Amino acid sequence: MMQATSTTKRPTRAADMTACRSLLCDGSRSFYAASLFLPRQIREPATAMYAFCRLADDAIDLDDGRGDGLERMQDRLDRIYEGNPRNFSADRAFARVVQRFSIPQALPQALLEGFEWDTGGRTYPDLASLEAYGARVAGTVGAMMTLVMGVRSPDALARACDMGVAMQLTNIARDVGEDARNGRIYLPLNWMEEHGIDVEAFLADPQFTPEVGQVIQRLLEAADRLYERGAVGVQTLPPSCRPGIQAAMALYSEIGREVERNGLDSINQRAVVSPSRKIRALTQMFRRFSDKQLAVMNRILVEEPLEANRFLVDAVREHPFGRDSIRPTAMAMGRVEHRLMWLHNLFHRLEERDRSMRPAAKTSALARNRDRGDVALG
Repeated sequence: MMQATSTTKRPTRAADMTACRSLLCDGSRSFYAASLFLPRQIREPATAMYAFCRLADDAIDLDDGRGDGLERMQDRLDRIYEGNPRNFSADRAFARVVQRFSIPQALPQALLEGFEWDTGGRTYPDLASLEAYGARVAGTVGAMMTLVMGVRSPDALARACDMGVAMQLTNIARDVGEDARNGRIYLPLNWMEEHGIDVEAFLADPQFTPEVGQVIQRLLEAADRLYERGAVGVQTLPPSCRPGIQAAMALYSEIGREVERNGLDSINQRAVVSPSRKIRALTQMFRRFSDKQLAVMNRILVEEPLEANRFLVDAVREHPFGRDSIRPTAMAMGRVEHRLMWLHNLFHRLEERDRSMRPAAKTSALARNRDRGDVALG
C-alpha cells in the first residue's frame, strides 16, 4: 500500500510518482508498457490516474470480506475532489491530475459504480448491458486519458470510450474460465441461451464446448468493431501521444488474437501473449495506422457515441473548463524502433521473473482476481 511512512514530512511529488509507477509495473503491465510510448509530461499524470484506478479496483475486489472497500474508496475520492486527499501517494498524485486537467468527478465516480457491480454479482442480459459495464470500468479510463492528453472534443472522447469498452470486452473473453470459477459470468446471457448453454450448469462446472467458443468469438468480434472505431479517434490526439495509445490498443487486441489461437478456449487456459508477439503486434499497428484512408476515418470519427458511453461524453461537455486545452510538447523519447527493442527486452525480463516467482505466487493468487476492470487496468 502506498501510504506515507512519515507523519511529519510530506513525501515529494517525485516520491509519489515513484510509488505509482511501482504499483503499475507489478499490477498493470499492458498499461505500463504502452505508457513508455507517451511523452513524459503525459505519462506521469496518466500513471497517477491509473494508479488510483488500480487501487480502487483492488480495494473493492480484495477487501477480505469486510465489504467496506467501496465505502473507503468513495471517501478517498470525495476527499480528492475537496482538495484534501488522504495521505496516500496515489491520492495525492491523482488530486493534482484532477485539478490540472479539469476531470469531472462523474468519471471516476462511474468507475467506482462499475466496481460495485462486480461485488454485487450482476449479470448482463445482452451486449448493450455489458457495454454499460464496460463504459464504467474502462470507458471512464479512456475518457480521463483523453483529458490528460489535453483533448476535450466530444468526438475524440466518444472514440476513446469505444476503445476502453473494447479492451474490457477483450479482458472478459480472456477470463471466462477464471470468472466462472469465482462465481461470476460476464458473457451476455441471451447469447448463451441462443447457443444452448445453461448458465447455472456452466457456473457449477465450467467446461469448454464449441458453443461456449462461439459466444467468446462473438464477444471478440464486438470488441474488434469498437477497436476500429477507437483507432480513428487516435488521430485526434497530439502526435506525440499517438504511439502510446496505439501501443495500448495493439497489446490489448492481441490478447483476443491469442484467445483465437488457443481455439477460443479461455476456460482451461488463460491467453498470454509472448514478448515476440507483442512486439510484432506493436510494429503491425504502427504500420496499419499510416495506411488508413482519411475519408473513412472522418466518417467513423463523427459517429454518435456508443449509447453506453454517452453519459461520459456529456459529463465532460458539461464540466466547466476555464483555460486553454493543455497540449504536450515534442515526443522526446527517441526513435520508435529503439523503444520497441527496449520494450522487447523488458517483456523478456518480466517473463523470466514471473517464471521464478510462480510457485510462491500461486497460493496467494487464488484469493485474487487482479484483472477485473483492468484497461483499462491492464
